[in-house]
Amino acid sequence: MAMATKMFLLAAVALLVASSGAWETNIRMPTSVATVTAMDEAVAPLIHALRPLLGSGGQLGSLGGLACDSWRLGVEAHNVRDWKTVPASCEGHVGHYMLGGHYRRDSKLVIDQAISYVDSLKLAGNGKEVWVFDVDETTLSNLPYYATHGFGATPYNWTSFQEYARQASAPALPETKRLYNKLLSVGIKPVILTGRREAQRTATITNLRRQGFSGSMAVLLKPAEFKGSSVTFKSGERQKLLDAGYVIVGNIGDQWSDILGTPEGARTFKLPDPMYYIG
Repeated sequence: MAMATKMFLLAAVALLVASSGAWETNIRMPTSVATVTAMDEAVAPLIHALRPLLGSGGQLGSLGGLACDSWRLGVEAHNVRDWKTVPASCEGHVGHYMLGGHYRRDSKLVIDQAISYVDSLKLAGNGKEVWVFDVDETTLSNLPYYATHGFGATPYNWTSFQEYARQASAPALPETKRLYNKLLSVGIKPVILTGRREAQRTATITNLRRQGFSGSMAVLLKPAEFKGSSVTFKSGERQKLLDAGYVIVGNIGDQWSDILGTPEGARTFKLPDPMYYIG
């Protein structure tokens, strides 16, 4: 990415921070439609420099011959799989989606559906009903990191991301926090299940607590020696919950690998994330 484009990206992120009041730390998310619309209008001139006129806000979202809005739909529908990076020609499209109002609106729709489902449940109230949450791009947002790393268009750098994660500074995703608090209020116990390794336990728990995700029944991380897929690890941990007598009433994550694999839970919810793929 050229230096000028990076400057536009940083300016866009800074403008988001300065112009809204409902985010948690570093980057803030608006909670009202009016605020989202106003922010879109304020940020659009900066984001526009990242994309041609037919970018994410145009008729086709087509960049360099690839319809990036269609690519993103394919990712979310799990039709596009096993990809390593966002197509270079779609970096601007993904950046606009993540920093603009579209990502927040999509997240809100998912959580509205999840809360509606919770309201429909006939709970036993025996302390055995749990809801599984992923961490990255589910409870915590790594957008401050990815906004300076190509929104997924550059190859994942394990070392630099670990340095970022150790800071325990990722902001909460406000919509997910709304669901989390709803579950606590009705007696459903949240269980944090993440693909992060055990070595990251302290930083992960610190970050979650700083952002208000407290009161969980357990925080489950991947052992250092585990060699299998994310689906294998997470489905195995969910099976352990069932074997211990718990009922998984819900399961939410940003990756299909968070919600695939038996047992999935009574109902699953997929949050948007076009920045990376975990199989």
